[in-house]
Amino acid sequence: MGMLVLDCSVTMSWLFREEFSSFAQDILREVSVGQAVVPAIWPLEVANVLLLAERRGRVSQVEGNRFLSLLEGLPIDVHAPPDRQPFDDLLPLARETGLSAYDAGYVELAGRFAIPLATLDRRLQAAAEQVGVSVLSGG
Repeated sequence: MGMLVLDCSVTMSWLFREEFSSFAQDILREVSVGQAVVPAIWPLEVANVLLLAERRGRVSQVEGNRFLSLLEGLPIDVHAPPDRQPFDDLLPLARETGLSAYDAGYVELAGRFAIPLATLDRRLQAAAEQVGVSVLSGG
């Protein structure tokens, strides 16, 4: 496949057994042999979901650290937005699609690079399709 935009929902499905699916496995395989790009918000989202999962006893710190090692070993490129992009591109896109500015960052990145967005989030999928962005989805 080459490159894709990876969202937090797919990323975290690699950690949680009950969320891991053949789709998640396929995306993990694609990322490991290809390249993923993510918006600058992605590391913060992943860290927050991991922290909440540890606090709720869903995963141990050891499992969390193992997961972070997995992520660090993958070719995932974090893209910071250009200086005015959040105001010039993301805000209008969020307004148009009804997404948060954070989620619009995933859609904008996929559109800018003309690559598919891998997501399990139905709202994100619908918004991406609404603006003509290709989507890889598990459902």
